[in-house]
Amino acid sequence: MKLLVRWGALALSFWVATAVIPGIDVKGGFTTYLWVALLFGLLNATLGSLLKLLTLPAVILTLGLFLVVVNASMLMLVARWSDKLDVNNFWSAIFAAIIISVITRLISNVGKKALPL
Repeated sequence: MKLLVRWGALALSFWVATAVIPGIDVKGGFTTYLWVALLFGLLNATLGSLLKLLTLPAVILTLGLFLVVVNASMLMLVARWSDKLDVNNFWSAIFAAIIISVITRLISNVGKKALPL
């Protein structure tokens, strides 16, 4: 159940990012947002974890700010692999990664308190 809440939170955060940032676009409706969120989640869980481990010195030096760059690069990689997501430039990916991280964290925390499983 927690996984479904996190997946829905990620899809919602992608919707907010595409609404707020002009350089991010998802072509499609609700199921497309779910697909992009699933692809981003899987890629971030596998390759993103390895990349975060490899860039640990940069993360420590920047007090964690380099994680935004890692998440933005994962977002651009998802855009490259999926024809449903378009990212125009790296700065759009940076701002989208910040919005996606914040909204997903907020909704997941609310979901944890609402679902005490």
